[in-house]
Amino acid sequence: MSGFNFSQKEEEILSFWQKNKIYQKTLKGKKKNFSFYDGPPFATGKPHYGHILASSIKDTVCRFFSQRGYKVERRVGWDCHGLPVETLIEKELGIRSKKEIEKLGIRKFNQACRQAVTRHIDDFVKVLTRLGRWADYKNAYYTMDNSYIETVWWVLKEVDKLGLLYKHFKVTGYCPRCGTPLSNFEVSEGYRDVRDKSIYVLFKLKGEANTYFLVWTTTPWTLSANLALAIGDFRYVKIKVGDKNLILAEERLPVLENINYKKIATLKKEDLLGSEYEPLYPQALNLLPKNEKIDKVYQVYEGDFVNLEEGTGIVHIAPAFGEDDMELGRKNGLPILLTVDGEGKSLVEPGKNLWIKEADEKVIADLQERGLLFKKEEVKHSYPYCWRCETPLLYYPVETYYVKVSALKEQLLKNNEEIHWLPHYLKHGRFGKWLAEAKDWAISRNRYWGAPLPIWECESCHYQEVIGSVQELKDKGAEVPEDLHRPDIDKVTYSCPKCQGLMRRVPEVFDCWFESGSMPYAHWHYPFENKNKAEKSFPADFIAEGLDQTRGWFYTLHVLAAILTLKNIGLGKNKPAFKNAVVNGIILAEDGKKLSKRLKNYPDPQRVFDQYGADSLRFFLLSSAPLGQNYRFSERLLAHTFRNVIMRFYNCYLFLDYTAKTYKIDNFKRPRKLHFLDKWIIVLLERTSQEVIELMENYELVKAARKIEDFIAELSLWYVRRVKSLIKDKNSATAKLYILSQVLKKFSILSAPFLPYLSEIIFQKLREEKDPISVHLCQIETTQKPELDVLKKMELIREAISDLLELRSKAKIKVRQPLAAAYLPFSVSQEEADLIKGEVNVKEVKTRKKLGLNTEITPALKKEGFKRELVRQIQSLRKKLGYKYGQNAVFCLECSEKAISSIIKEVEAETNSELRIKKGKKQLSQFLLDANIEVKIYQ
Repeated sequence: MSGFNFSQKEEEILSFWQKNKIYQKTLKGKKKNFSFYDGPPFATGKPHYGHILASSIKDTVCRFFSQRGYKVERRVGWDCHGLPVETLIEKELGIRSKKEIEKLGIRKFNQACRQAVTRHIDDFVKVLTRLGRWADYKNAYYTMDNSYIETVWWVLKEVDKLGLLYKHFKVTGYCPRCGTPLSNFEVSEGYRDVRDKSIYVLFKLKGEANTYFLVWTTTPWTLSANLALAIGDFRYVKIKVGDKNLILAEERLPVLENINYKKIATLKKEDLLGSEYEPLYPQALNLLPKNEKIDKVYQVYEGDFVNLEEGTGIVHIAPAFGEDDMELGRKNGLPILLTVDGEGKSLVEPGKNLWIKEADEKVIADLQERGLLFKKEEVKHSYPYCWRCETPLLYYPVETYYVKVSALKEQLLKNNEEIHWLPHYLKHGRFGKWLAEAKDWAISRNRYWGAPLPIWECESCHYQEVIGSVQELKDKGAEVPEDLHRPDIDKVTYSCPKCQGLMRRVPEVFDCWFESGSMPYAHWHYPFENKNKAEKSFPADFIAEGLDQTRGWFYTLHVLAAILTLKNIGLGKNKPAFKNAVVNGIILAEDGKKLSKRLKNYPDPQRVFDQYGADSLRFFLLSSAPLGQNYRFSERLLAHTFRNVIMRFYNCYLFLDYTAKTYKIDNFKRPRKLHFLDKWIIVLLERTSQEVIELMENYELVKAARKIEDFIAELSLWYVRRVKSLIKDKNSATAKLYILSQVLKKFSILSAPFLPYLSEIIFQKLREEKDPISVHLCQIETTQKPELDVLKKMELIREAISDLLELRSKAKIKVRQPLAAAYLPFSVSQEEADLIKGEVNVKEVKTRKKLGLNTEITPALKKEGFKRELVRQIQSLRKKLGYKYGQNAVFCLECSEKAISSIIKEVEAETNSELRIKKGKKQLSQFLLDANIEVKIYQ
């Protein structure tokens, strides 16, 4: 496509859409609504290929349903709150802890956060607009808006009304750097394989000389907080190793590999329960309040969580640092001994004031010096890290607010049955299994930049209540600030309705995932505004995000929708938040590595737009990997998409345009009789339309995109290529171009959701006065069931052609060498025979019992073969030198004039070139027509 700048043409189309307000026109006059929720991205950084992938999916689906007659409103939003923003600002300001934030001041810190969340919105809008994604960018919502926050308050109040909100002190995933708990699904996203020290420790049994419990742990720093040991319902043994007696589960004896031991006794759990042992670090008890009961510490208890898959069958219990540990402690009256502070530093020796992982070495050295370290090794295991700041998490006791998701498990599973997932296996796989194990959701964060929890507590009687609106606060006599964020909201007080004491807001903010899960209601400021609009758009017909959101946005949408529809408050009863979910994998570099700015292993999106156009990138992302699987981004494959999809489609139009100009045709006329080839392409388009509609209504984007690509290949490589040989004069050209123009126009309508720019370009070239102003205002109509007999016959013919070409190959006869006849085992019409003759290069097609070829080459056939080879060489040179289709070229030939003079005129006509039999300046090609005739071609 020399001289044609596709990117520039896309820019012109973009201007055409904007000038004529095509997106806005798609919303007019339609009674059916199609609801789409867009997961708001953070605009603290520039848009990347993950955003482009998700946007390509979203825009394609929305365009398709718009062309199917639905009103599809698309409002974008921007995620503003949470740890991602706070972490960014901390790095920029050089802040390392919460103490430094409070020293700086919450107001200044939050102001910096507010400014950061909008810094790249213009970049997002520019990239997404250039991608061709239609949306209402001017009327975007922000999760930091007061209106959005007020709806989030309303959602929490509804949660509380149903008795599903509670405050509890329990062990949860906790980031010591951020100083806040994380929800279980946040913890699940941050696991990574690490190598840690694991040790086998000796706990001395009281009342029995030289006898020890053998206990294994991968967290030596927690040993200072040990208050008990737990065993299971297993058989235990006492063995002698050197001068010590050790107790462990019999099935775990293999841990003593290469260690000589002697079995002394077999023990049941009843023999061990209640046994007392000597504490490793009794001085740690000084950290407990003076009135704390410690009469039940340092004993052996039963734990149903103890297993024989690893360790020794005896588990060390530190109630402060494990869910199972705390539950066992609560059940047996053990205190919670905190030996680590909120920053992850040890409060006791050994390792006092050290970060827990640094304290590990001190603990190990201390145990070894005291003869209580049996052995140590390294273990590779999965450990959770903070999903934002990448700090190793602690399981730490925190008092936080929870939503009782576990009570909703049955309803969550039922609602999931109403959702159509793509890929399908997510329904009962990753998402369904996560719901089946649903745990209560920690929704509060001990942070600063977030929607404030609307919970006020009395300073005197500690009565608490959830506030559901700004007006509710005003009704209580409180003065509400213009900005609902901290620190202004922290100053809002009112009188306690129970004791007239002072009600103050609790200091926590929302988990930002609670905010995003409230999006279906909050972006409309429901129920305070747009009540009818919000309820009509719920649940969403369609949402789409990456695979990680199955435990993020998809999950929080699902949980809050289940709560808000337990009773019919206007949103329906027992409804999921969305009906259809399309889930994509992540984009990797060609070598399988993550896309990285540091590695520079991906091209800048703007350069890709400039070089290949947005349609190429969109289509590559839509068709290159099955839904749910990861993508390998490759500029090489992107270029392949440009050539084999974009250019093939456009070149079909160029052929039509050039042929019309060549024969000076102004109006194409429908032929009285359709050629077999014409019938075939019309039926193929009908079948493709039927398949694409069915697939897209089932949200099978990848399969639908590949159907589009397949049709382009058939149109270009089969139909247009064969039509060229059927055009002999103006009349035949007029008839053939009519069919091609109709097929191109109808196909441009079908392909518009997938190739919005190119389809518009071609549609505008072929548009008639009666047609809508844009291809995107044309409806994709359901076709009648196509007559598949034509397709079956063409398939049979093409199979025969393939077999005949294979026979040529075995006989070592080039395709350009004409042969006398081909033999088929079935009958064909004259039009069908002409197709076979053109493809196989034979003079006749005859019928007989077995497929075959007449391979005898007469002098006349040989001469025609010479001509075809010469035509091929010249066409190849024209392409190499950049000659446009229809542009005249001049070449010089050095060869035997007698051998080729009789075919020169025919070759010139077929190649649109002037040939001179003389020596030129620069040799371009040299080849043999046969063993005797050598041809050199010069420019």
